[in-house]
Parts: sequence; C-alpha cells; structure tokens
Amino acid sequence: MRAEPEPAIRPLDHLVLRGSAEAPALVLRDRVLSYEALRGRVGKLSAWLRERASQPGARVATWAAKGELSCLMPLAAARAGLVHVPINPLLKHAQVAHIVADSGASLLLGTPARLATLATGDVPDGCAVIEEPAALAGAASLAEGLPPSAADPHQLAAILYTSGSTGLPKGVMLSHANLWLGAESVATYLVLGPADRTLTVLPLSFDYGQNQLFSTWYAGGSVVPLEYLTARDVVKAVGRHDVTTLAAVPPLWVQLAEIDWPTETAARLQRLTNSGGALTPALVRRLRELFPQARLFAMYGLTEAFRSTYLDPTLIDTHPTSIGRAIPHAEILVIGNDGQLAEDGEEGELVHCGPLVAQGYWRDPVRTTERFRPAPAASRYGGMAVWSGDRVRRDGDGLLYFVGRRDAMIKSAGNRISPQEIEDVALASGLVAEAVALGVADPRLGQAVHLIVRGRRGSSAESTELRRILLQELPNFMQPQVIHWREALPLGPNGKIDRTALAAELAA
Repeated sequence: MRAEPEPAIRPLDHLVLRGSAEAPALVLRDRVLSYEALRGRVGKLSAWLRERASQPGARVATWAAKGELSCLMPLAAARAGLVHVPINPLLKHAQVAHIVADSGASLLLGTPARLATLATGDVPDGCAVIEEPAALAGAASLAEGLPPSAADPHQLAAILYTSGSTGLPKGVMLSHANLWLGAESVATYLVLGPADRTLTVLPLSFDYGQNQLFSTWYAGGSVVPLEYLTARDVVKAVGRHDVTTLAAVPPLWVQLAEIDWPTETAARLQRLTNSGGALTPALVRRLRELFPQARLFAMYGLTEAFRSTYLDPTLIDTHPTSIGRAIPHAEILVIGNDGQLAEDGEEGELVHCGPLVAQGYWRDPVRTTERFRPAPAASRYGGMAVWSGDRVRRDGDGLLYFVGRRDAMIKSAGNRISPQEIEDVALASGLVAEAVALGVADPRLGQAVHLIVRGRRGSSAESTELRRILLQELPNFMQPQVIHWREALPLGPNGKIDRTALAAELAA
C-alpha cells in the first residue's frame, strides 16, 4: 500500500531558525540565550566539533548534566554532519565504557567530575576526551560558526542507547527526519506556541527528554533546563520561570502530587505530559485537583519509534487508563496472533508504522531484524514497522489500552532496565552462583527491582559485599530494592530457571 505524502522536513539544526531573534530560547542558570544568541552558539560549537571530528558521520558522545553543552549538542553535532550520542548522566563507568566503545565515538565530552570516574581502559584508543568547560570555551573563541546545514533529512543524526530485556544497552539510530517530525508532531498536539516555557526535568539522553527541547524550539518557545534534587525544586522553578509546560514520569508525578503547591504557582501550568509508565486513576484525579486549568496528556512511546499515542486531555477524566490514539505522523495497528488486525476488545501486539520509525539498532542486525519488520498488509504506509512486543487492546471508540509486556524488561521510575545487566554484575561478583532480576509492581515506581540469588553461603557479610559491588557498578535506578537469598531457584520443564514462578511468588 502506498505511503502518505511525507510532510516538509528540515535538517535538525534548523529548529533554532524558527524562533523570533530576540525571544528567549534557553534559560540557563547564569544567563538567558535569545534565539539569535542560540543560533550563534550552535554555529560556533558545530564548527569546533567539525575541527575535531575524524570524518563526516563520526560519533560524538556527551556525558554531562543539563546545561548549555547538553542542550546545544544535538543541534551542533547535526549541523557539523556528525552523529550525537547522549549518555545518561546517571550511568556509571562500565555502562559509559560500553556505549563509547559500541558507538565507536571519536570524541567524548563531559563534566569534569564524571570524566574523573572513568577507569583506565574505559575509553578506547582513538577517542579524545575533553571536559565541558574547555569545549564551550573553545567554541566561544571561534570568530565564525557554521551556517545552517543542508543535510539529507534521512541522514543519521543521533544514536540513543536504551536497555533491552537481555544484554547491554543497544543504540537506536534516529535520522534528522525522525527527530524533526517528532518535534512537529508533539508541538502540534500539545498546541505549543512562542509564549510557552518548558521546564525540562527529564534526562536529555532519553527521547522523551530530548523532545522537550525540540518541540519547544519548533514552536518558538523557551526551554528551562533543571537538575532537581527534590520535588520542591520543581515547584520553585515553575514559579520562578513562569513555566507553562511540564513533562514527567509517574514516580515524579507522585512526588509532585504529595506536596503543597502555592495557588499562583500551580495556576501557571497550562499542560502536563506523562509517559514512561501509566498514571493510576487516583493520581489522575489528584493532578486534576491540583492543576484544574492544565491539560493533562497521557502518552505511550518507545525509543524505536519515539512516540506512538496520546490521549486527548478532554478524555482523561472518563478514560484515565487509556493511552489514546496515534500521534500525528504515526500509524498504530493492533495485530493479533494470527497476523491480522485484531477486533475491538481483542488483545494484540502494538505495531507502529510511518516516518517516526527509527533506522534500526546500531551495528546490531540480529536484534534489528527481530524488532524492525515489514509493516502489516493493512498499513497505509507500508515499509518497515516497529513490532513493539507490547500487548494492547482497542475499544469500540478507537481508544487503546495497555495490557502488558511480552519481554522481561523492567520499567522502573520511567527507566527501561535490562534484567541481564543486573544479573551479570551479581554473577561477576563471585558471590552468587545464580541470579534473576525481576520487576515487582510498586505504587511509586511502577516496578521495583528485586534480585533473587543463590549464594555460595548467603552470609550477611556476602550480602553486604554484594550490595557494595552493585552500588559501585550500577546506576542508582538499577539498584535492587530487595535482594532475596535462596538455597535453590525453581526450574521449568526445560531445566532453565523458572522466572514466571519467581515472579508469581514475589507478587503474592
């Protein structure tokens, strides 16, 4: 079936050309950059990057807190003809080493404190490491920057690393077109405009977090990056910067709903967006009470296709558990076990078709062919589709409802966590003979990480040492809430550890 006509697409760095020259574009701690200033900074940083890049298409990685570098790099790298690889600031040296090596990055930029934690051998030969202050100073010293790029919109622009149910994080390849259309889509259905100010509390290494920048700049609005320690920091920032738009994941919404908001501050928010897990009906009611004037958008997405669905805010009170319908530029099909379109009320796999579909996994053809497969015959787009593995159902009104995941992925506090990553660290400690990491339902986190191990002896000293090793090797969001020591783990008919039995036991 023929695809729909593709909308107008520009190279990603053209996003900064859309705002009025004197309008505020980026609100930093010590200064505000207008769109004119932002264009100049992007141009100079891109020129500085090109001088240091090994070749066109080279990968440049950033491992930094939210600030000027992390906000400008996605556009500057794109303008320089390079591929940006943002690394989650919460990751530790082992995960960073994997991402830098797997991406083949020729340059790693980061905050000095983070770079200082890297061990000998974490950065491969041929990858230069430069601290953030030196990079920004070097770019600012240039007399001229690069002009807006004329890149092919289908050229690779970024690799975002996301955890899979098995193994280390894999890199999702995103083109200029993927990111541009994602920005246009979100700006459209959120009805963002030049007067809007977006508080970016989510990590910019995530597609949801990064889109906070792109959709706001597409609309000509202002971005306010925030590294917060507590929920009250978010409340203060909303009031201080007259924030109109706030995106968060369910655990943060829970925290924000539990504290008192000054009436004037709460009234500033015009739209709230949620992804990375479902909102409970009780939490929806609480948010609607706190922010009656704000439109609440429940959404569903996956890095392999950016964002798939959103629920019209007018339906949130009556359909609080729905993930809604397809966003602009997305086609969402529910495919049954027979490979055909599922009937209303019938459970099936969510399949995402259309121009938001990524280009596959970086240097991983096996996993690419597993997840990226030809679109179902019923698709109006055709081409490649993302077969999500997530189970959903569609009601008679066309609204979609999430049912469950097919794989073993743990979704905790908005983070996608690979069980195998946790298990590998536990086994490498030498303290345990077998290890299973599972997600257990948790009202605040969505799922809490539980680790079940069969130890050599299971002494208290070994338990303490295992905790120490996990804290050293894994980021905080991967830490098990509970470690269960067992003398034996249940086996299934095939002789493998019975994860289903363990999950049922923990859920009881």
